[in-house]
Amino acid sequence: MLTAIFDRRPSSWLILGTAIVVGVLLAILPLGAVLDRTLSVARFGIVPRAASGKVVVVEMDAQSAATIQRWPWSRAHYAAVVDALRRAGAAAIVFDVDFSSASDAKGDTAFAAALARADGMVALPTFGQSADATDQRTIDALPLAMFRSQAALASVSIQPDPDGQVRSMPFGTMTDGVPRPSLSSYIAQRSGVVDVGFPIDMSIDPSTIPRLSFIDVRDGKADLARVRGRSVLIGATAVEMGDRYATPSWGVIPGVVVQAMAAETLLRGIPRYGSGTMPFLLALLTLLGIVRTRGTGLFVAVVGAGIVVTGVVLFAQHVVLVTYPLAAALSMIAVAGLACAGRDVAGRFRAQRMIDETTGLPNGLSLVAEHRGDAMCTLVVLQLVNYDSLVAILGSRPSADVVVRVADRLALVASGHRVYRSADRQLAFLLPRDEPVEDTLDGLRAVVLQAVEVVGRKVDVAAVLGVAVGAAATIERLLADAALAAEDALQGGRFWRRSLADDGDLERTISLMGELDVGLADGGIEVFYQPKYDVRAGRITSTEALVRWRHPQRGFIGPDLFIPLAEKTNRIAPLTLHVLRTVLRDASAWRRQHGPITAAVNISANLLSDAAFNAAVERILHETDVPATALVFEVTESAAMSDPTSAIAALERYRDLGVALSMDDYGTGQSTLTYLRQLPLTELKIDRSFVQHAHSNHADGVLVRSTIALAHDLGLKVVAEGVEDQACLDFLERCGCDLIQGYFISRPLPLDRLLERLSEQSRDAA
Repeated sequence: MLTAIFDRRPSSWLILGTAIVVGVLLAILPLGAVLDRTLSVARFGIVPRAASGKVVVVEMDAQSAATIQRWPWSRAHYAAVVDALRRAGAAAIVFDVDFSSASDAKGDTAFAAALARADGMVALPTFGQSADATDQRTIDALPLAMFRSQAALASVSIQPDPDGQVRSMPFGTMTDGVPRPSLSSYIAQRSGVVDVGFPIDMSIDPSTIPRLSFIDVRDGKADLARVRGRSVLIGATAVEMGDRYATPSWGVIPGVVVQAMAAETLLRGIPRYGSGTMPFLLALLTLLGIVRTRGTGLFVAVVGAGIVVTGVVLFAQHVVLVTYPLAAALSMIAVAGLACAGRDVAGRFRAQRMIDETTGLPNGLSLVAEHRGDAMCTLVVLQLVNYDSLVAILGSRPSADVVVRVADRLALVASGHRVYRSADRQLAFLLPRDEPVEDTLDGLRAVVLQAVEVVGRKVDVAAVLGVAVGAAATIERLLADAALAAEDALQGGRFWRRSLADDGDLERTISLMGELDVGLADGGIEVFYQPKYDVRAGRITSTEALVRWRHPQRGFIGPDLFIPLAEKTNRIAPLTLHVLRTVLRDASAWRRQHGPITAAVNISANLLSDAAFNAAVERILHETDVPATALVFEVTESAAMSDPTSAIAALERYRDLGVALSMDDYGTGQSTLTYLRQLPLTELKIDRSFVQHAHSNHADGVLVRSTIALAHDLGLKVVAEGVEDQACLDFLERCGCDLIQGYFISRPLPLDRLLERLSEQSRDAA
């Protein structure tokens, strides 16, 4: 029977076995969970749903913050809101606000009295938190005793997935040795096991959850008829108050909205997670049809199998409320389909020619033949992510024209090397070894992703890059490694990524960073400068120093590879001091020619509590003729969080010496108003992940505008990094941003090219 199904072809057995192995591996390895998390957006987005309206959010929004102004708020405000909601007939009042520490006595007394009047209809939050940055023990935070006796307690713990996004909520947690229901379980009156989670229904549109402004409720201006018989959640939605979480379907949203979505989920029923056995067996049945299909019917068989398995899983998720993993089953179908397609192609073609017929570009065989004799090379593979869509919309010939246009752009970067079409949706080329990979590829983003004009219409290009470095004698392996790195970049949401094989080989070759000492001694460690454009002055007034390692055999090694190793092996201090000395020497040169242009130096979080390092920095500053005011030290907020006392003391000492201080990558960590108030900052640097699309993405735009306004109110300058086009620059200018940094202004430059750029600026000004 099975022999008949497989047409007596051993390859069918191999394909089936491979697909099963892939399915089993994805079911037991973390990669399967990663893929399932990636699919969750589509799984929820296919059945959009409005909120029931049974949960109303009273939001501590920007309007409320602007009216009350002082933070933390007096609890008399909360008392007034509780009384107003109680009189309006709310069924329950649940706070997502920390009441574990005392505030002003009058306000606390008023809030306690309001809780007593509410007669048990109010629930207050409890949660666990770390003892401090260096202590992993958990301390339970409970409301003040004067509040606990008058209210119920519920857990507000939210545990994001490993990728930082929230997809589930616990039924309850243990605090102070007592099991507490989560806010969502409390509101929906659903019971469950402590520390066991349920999937949040991300198909619920958070914008459909009824909201009332806190200040309007307090002042009697809100339509309180909307809360009668409803459960009310009170929490912060203002950007400056923090408490925001990333979600797969709706981006970054306030924690109180996440809690409301979880409550809405439980109001509909109790969802649960199912095992992967059912979709695995269903996929296995479809494979029997795929492996016996030939030719054009293969695509129909694969798509049909995918639709059947996906349809069953979606029905279970949205109707039966059981969420089954899907990635392993779909991967089995995909692997079988790709393997069968490869088998068919291998049967039709005996050899591939050196030139790609549809584009006229040299192909992968040509790449191997032309570069096998080179000693070392840096190979880049560009993968066109939307190639299949282009073919479907434009047809094969216009899509080939798109590939040629992209290849023409890559040829400008390849600097004399040819561009090869190594696969249908992939282009490969070699990079010059005398330029840093990071600078070249990051600068290539805006060029590659520009729309391409073919057959009288503009077509958007979506692409990712993979990089592999090694001996050209193994060019075939490098090509495969770079292609896998491109796929990794696609899966990780990155524009480009290095080969994992290359990363591991690099770490072994460097031999615990012993060669870094040689690089520091012989000048292999170089400093490049990325200009910062002053929006008001209309010129470059500052730079950021970026370290580059020119290895004698490997060419440029990226800082993303060697700096983490330097930190692990205690070489980050001499590396940073080398950079500081170089910057001061270079700054002395450009200040004589071009005036007081400042330079920013990145300081590792590990160094702020290093007394010897701080003493060495002071000694260097006293020995130079460049004033300390010409320097900016960029630190991440994690530097302050790891050892606050030492970090703040070191930063205050640098400030007293005249060095300006900047918080780097603002917005990517646990940024709060407390850090901005405690740290002696002069500048705030908004991370590129918020800046790049702020002009076209409403949520990012709101975050950037509010951050700039907040920083200016605190007397801080604002630097926006990651600016890649004019539209983004125009948006930041309208927002009042002070300094702009990114490839639209300039890529990082060695000193001689920076001086040329400054000279051009001076000539233009004249």
